[in-house]
Parts: sequence; structure tokens; C-alpha cells
Amino acid sequence: MKILVIGDAQNNSECQQKFGAHHSWYFAPSHAASTGLLADAEVIFDFNPDKETLLNYQSGQPNLFVFLNTTLTTLAELLADEKRVDWRFFGFCGLPTFLNRELLEASIAHADDLPSLETICMKLNTTFECVADQVGLVTPRIICMIINEAYFTLEEGIATQSDIDLAMKLGTNYPYGPFEWAKRIGLSNVYKVLKEVHKSTQDERYLISPLLTKEAEL
Repeated sequence: MKILVIGDAQNNSECQQKFGAHHSWYFAPSHAASTGLLADAEVIFDFNPDKETLLNYQSGQPNLFVFLNTTLTTLAELLADEKRVDWRFFGFCGLPTFLNRELLEASIAHADDLPSLETICMKLNTTFECVADQVGLVTPRIICMIINEAYFTLEEGIATQSDIDLAMKLGTNYPYGPFEWAKRIGLSNVYKVLKEVHKSTQDERYLISPLLTKEAEL
């Protein structure tokens, strides 16, 4: 398939690692740079979508499959003003390290888009799980909450970063400790997820650790 990645070099690398080098790959570091590539693309992974940039897809071919990074927003919000019906839009988690996994976590705006998601995931040779269209999706929300709790634990002087990482890996069989995970994801990204989820839910469970906030803003 002809796949266009709109994002940074890390996003492009993770997409190719996930779906394989046998596809034809196109890369654009910005939406402006993607204009000349849209006519050939069959699938797009857009890591930095917004309502205005969706208009750029006007030059794309019919029945285009578009995956939008909806970690910090929702698919419904991005598509609120979208009128074109021959495209298929899906949400996905575009945080670093979250795409290149066995299971693709995706969301849909309308129930009748599920067959299209099944079709494109079959062509991309990936298993998938369709989750609710909500800020933070599922896995990012859980992992960022764990990282936040680890920062609260560190603030209280209960254990060191290395001890917390070791305890979580040995005690829960996680591949990384919460602080190791934060470095891979990017602490500023963790902060943004928690902030947007708290804003969306008003749930005190997502209040951000002062220490995490301080380090994320450095």
C-alpha cells in the first residue's frame, strides 16, 4: 500500500517498523509539505491533525483511509465540520512507542465505519482493538496515570526513581518502569495527556503531580 506519514522522523520510523518495508512510504514533516503527496496516498497517518488541516485532504483520492492522532482530542471533535463521506477517518494513539506494538488501538466516529477499519487493518496486516472515542484513549490514559502515581510516590520520599522502576518491572512484569516509560514517551507528552484527560473528565484521579508538572515545564 502507499502510506503517507505526516509528523516527525520518529513517527515515520515507528510506522515503518510497525507495518513493514514492503509498503510504499511517503513522508511529510508538515501538512504544507504533504500537499504534493496526497494524490498518490492510499493511507495516511497524521500525527498532528487539526480541523483546518483536514481541508488539505481535498486533493486526496476517494476512499482514502486516514488515521488521525486523537490522543489529546477526539475524532468526533476533529470531524465536527467534516462533510465528505467517501473518506474513512479513524483515531489512533500517536505518542512515541505506542504505535509500534502488536495491537493497533483505534477509534471510530460512526458505527458503520467499523467494517472499513477491519478492511484497512487486514491490508496493513495488523490486529486491532476498537476503543471508545475519548481523550487519552485507553492505553495512554492508563500508562500516564501510572507515571503520575510514580511521581507522587517519589515526591513523598517512599522510594527512589530506580527502585520504583525496578519494583514495577518485577512486581507487575511491565516492560519498563514508569520513569523509564516517561523518558520514552516524553514527559511533556505525559503531562499533556493528563491535562487533557482531567479537563475532559474533571476527575481528580488525573490531577497532575507537582513534581511531574515542574519537570515537564523545564
